[in-house]
Amino acid sequence: MTRIINSLSDIVHSYDALFVDLWGCVHNGVSALPDAVSALQAYRKSGGKVVLVTNSPRPRAGVQKQLVHFGVPDDAWDTIATSGDSARSAMYRGVVGTRVWHIGPPGDLKFFEPPKVVENPADIERVELDAAEGMVCTGPFDSLADPAVMRPQFLLAKQRGLKLLCANPDIVVDRGEQREWCAGALAKLYTEMGGESLYFGKPHPPIYDLARRRLSDLGHDIADSRILAIGDGVLTDIAGAMGEDIDSLFISGGLAATETKTTVDPDETALKAYLDTEMSNPTFTIGQLR
Repeated sequence: MTRIINSLSDIVHSYDALFVDLWGCVHNGVSALPDAVSALQAYRKSGGKVVLVTNSPRPRAGVQKQLVHFGVPDDAWDTIATSGDSARSAMYRGVVGTRVWHIGPPGDLKFFEPPKVVENPADIERVELDAAEGMVCTGPFDSLADPAVMRPQFLLAKQRGLKLLCANPDIVVDRGEQREWCAGALAKLYTEMGGESLYFGKPHPPIYDLARRRLSDLGHDIADSRILAIGDGVLTDIAGAMGEDIDSLFISGGLAATETKTTVDPDETALKAYLDTEMSNPTFTIGQLR
């Protein structure tokens, strides 16, 4: 059974680095969460390293600008690993072909800027579905619309044998009080319809490999046993940590606040029932990162 804690400081002496989710943990999609920021600042002052590991489809530089907009200060983190960077590298290696149909809002077009880390990147061209060799999903066209609206296009794509590259495996996020669909919901639908979806964010290995490289770039090769993963998604953050054999801290007051009856702290009975249902076993649980 997971151990409920009151503060990050209760356990961080056992860890040299944190892999920290952003949305629902450090900010709510509108503004920074002050207690979380303070906890990360204190951890860094003690010598720990903070890698922000996010399922954002944006490149690292784009996420950094977003953090400034939300009011997350630079001294709360050391480096960033995004599913967008991991997925973009794969796209420019040609994993879904060179002519791709982009599913996502216009604000995600920076995803199609070639990454510097890929040698001889493929010449990627955005085309309509009927001319595409593959699909790239950075998010829904409308984050409030039921993913099922994509069934007609996905049926055609499946019949043509197209693969879907998912740049954000999250199913939903909460932007303030509004719950929105993410790219992962569309990839899940396409898979359920018999199509093939390729994932590059949490809980899948590529983003953890990227996070370790980002940590190494700081001059620190830290054993997995000294890394703690933090997040509010049991199907992404916690499942990914379990798959990588990394200890985890579940933020119960995020996506699962209702199910775990979390106000300040989770209800222990409700938390156990929720984790049993989801077949999840985080090392630790806290209501909010603090």
